[in-house]
Amino acid sequence: MTDSVHPPEQAAVRGLLRAVGEVLGGPVPREWQEALKAIPRHRFLPERIWLADSDGGYEAADLQTAHDRWFEAAYADVPIVTQVNDGQESVDIWPSSSASAPSIVVRMLCDLRLRPGARVLEIGTGTGWNAALLSHRLGPENVVSVEIDSDIVRQARASLYAAGLDVDVICGDGADGWTHRAPYDRVVSTCSVRRVPWAWIEQTRPGGTVLTPWDNPMICWGLLRLTVGRHQAQGRFSPHSAFMLMRTQRQDLRIFRDVVRDEHVPEKGRTSLAPQQVTGEAWEARFALGLRLGDVWTAWEEDAARLWAASTDARSWAAVDLDGTVWQYGPRRLWDEVEEAHRWWERQGRPGPSRFGLTVTEGEQWAWLDAPTRPVRREER
Repeated sequence: MTDSVHPPEQAAVRGLLRAVGEVLGGPVPREWQEALKAIPRHRFLPERIWLADSDGGYEAADLQTAHDRWFEAAYADVPIVTQVNDGQESVDIWPSSSASAPSIVVRMLCDLRLRPGARVLEIGTGTGWNAALLSHRLGPENVVSVEIDSDIVRQARASLYAAGLDVDVICGDGADGWTHRAPYDRVVSTCSVRRVPWAWIEQTRPGGTVLTPWDNPMICWGLLRLTVGRHQAQGRFSPHSAFMLMRTQRQDLRIFRDVVRDEHVPEKGRTSLAPQQVTGEAWEARFALGLRLGDVWTAWEEDAARLWAASTDARSWAAVDLDGTVWQYGPRRLWDEVEEAHRWWERQGRPGPSRFGLTVTEGEQWAWLDAPTRPVRREER
C-alpha cells in the first residue's frame, strides 16, 4: 500500500483534518481519517499548480521554486487548479482540471454511504487522490475511474502506482461510464453535469446510488444524490459543491462574441427586479431560476454595471441596468421570463436546493419541488 507519512506531513494532515471537521460540523469519520492519513494529498498533486491571485486570476506555483507555498496549498481546505486551458498554450488562463477542496471530497465520500466490498465507478479521475481514498477503504479491485484527458490519466496512474494502488483508470468519456465492470453499487462524479447520463443509471444496480455535483446555466452549485430504480433514478439536491462542468457538456458562450450584434434593435422597458436579486451571492434564487428556466444564463458587465441574460441558443438576450432600465431582443423576452421565475420562487417560500429534486428516465429528466408530483419543468434527453 502506501509509504509511511513523515512528521511534517503528519502535522499537515492533522491540521487538514481539523479544518475539514470544522466545515463538516463534526469530526471526520474514523474510516476516512485513516484514509486521509494513509494517502497524503500532496503526493497526488503535480509539481506545478495554479493558485488564485489578488486580481481574480491565477498564477503558477512550482514545487521546486515555491515549495513552501505549494505545500501549504496542498494541505489547505481549498480547491487547487492542476491544469489550465485543457493543457494547451493560451494567452488567457482558465482552469480545466483541479483537486477539489478536501472538505467536499470527504462530504461526498460520506454521502456515498459505503460498505465493505462496494463497487464504485468514479467519473473524473483528476489527480487520482479521490480514487486512492476510495481504494484505501474498499480495495483497488473495487474501484474504476474514468478520465477524458490522456495527460491527466498518465499523471493519475503514476501517482496511484507510486502509492501501491492498482486502480483501473480508463481514458474515455465519463458520460459513457464503463460497462466492462458494471453493475456498480455507487457511481460518483467529480465533475458537474446539467444532464445526468443515462449510462450511469444503467450501470448502477437497483438500489444503488449516483452522486454528482450539479450545474445549470444560471449557477454551478448543488450536489445531487440519486437512488437508482429499475426504470428511473430519483433523488434530492443539497446545497454543497461547485465543480467544473463535464467537458462534453460545456458551452463556450460569451455575450459580446456570440450573442449581441451591432444590428440588433432591442425593445426598451422597465423592471422592479434588481439585477442583484438574480446574480452574485443570491445563490438560492439563481439555483431555483436555473431549474425553472433551464436554458438562461447571465453575465455581469462591471464597467457598465449591467447584467446580461441570454438563452443558450444565443438567439435572445436582455440587458438590465441598476436604474431598472431593460433592453430585450430576440424571439423571447428573457427578462420577462426571469421576472416570472423569480415571482414563482417567492410564492414557493424562497426554497433552497434541499427542497428540490430530480427524476431521470431514459427519455427525459425533470426537476421538482418538494415532491416528484410537482415538476418545475421537464426536459427531453
